[in-house]
Parts: sequence; structure tokens; C-alpha cells
Amino acid sequence: MRNKIIYWVFTLWACLGMISTALVQILKQQATKATFMSHLGYPEYFFQMLGVWKILGVIALLAPGFPLLKEWAYAGFFFLMSGAVISHLAVGDPFKDILPSLLTLTLIFVSWYFRPATRKPVLVNQ
Repeated sequence: MRNKIIYWVFTLWACLGMISTALVQILKQQATKATFMSHLGYPEYFFQMLGVWKILGVIALLAPGFPLLKEWAYAGFFFLMSGAVISHLAVGDPFKDILPSLLTLTLIFVSWYFRPATRKPVLVNQ
């Protein structure tokens, strides 16, 4: 029961973070877009594409069933957030700017680690 509570708390918190940033990206909020595009050096289309992928990943994590799809969503979120941490480090951002990405990366990892057996893909030995 403890693991299930940990799983849901961390999963919902991570999903909330993903949804909130996805909406900012999809709605093209100017302050965030300027920081993302000019400061980190990414093109504008990438900004919206990430927002859509985040929403699809959240749907995959929260929907019942589809354990292999959940595994892909976790992998995508891991690459997304570790890439964000590396991008901020590469441009020399202070720790306060890296912290949100690092926190979300930690939330995703803990969610993945504590996921119930019903949300894990079944491995078939051949």
C-alpha cells in the first residue's frame, strides 16, 4: 500500500508539472518562448512539439492498461528532462534555473521505480 501511495503522489505531481509546462508551450507564452528559443537556442516549432508530446505522455501514464506505452512515455520524459538539465548546464544557467527540470526528472524516476506490476510491461523469455 505504501508503494502505491508513493507511486500515485509522484506520478500525479510529475504529470501536473508536465501539463502545466505543456500548456505554456502550446499557447506560446512570449516570456517562456523567448527564454526557451533565444537563451537555449531551440527553434520555435520545437517548443510546441514538446508541449504536444508532454500531453500525450501524461495521457499514456494516467490511462489504464498499455504498459509498454507507459514505458515509452517514461523513457520520453526521462530524455526530455535530462536534456533540459543538460541544456541549462550547457549555457551556464544558475542552479535555480536547473532545479525545475531536475525536480521533474526525479519525480519521473520515482514514479517509474514505484509503478505497480500492472503498469509494467510483461517480459517474455524466448
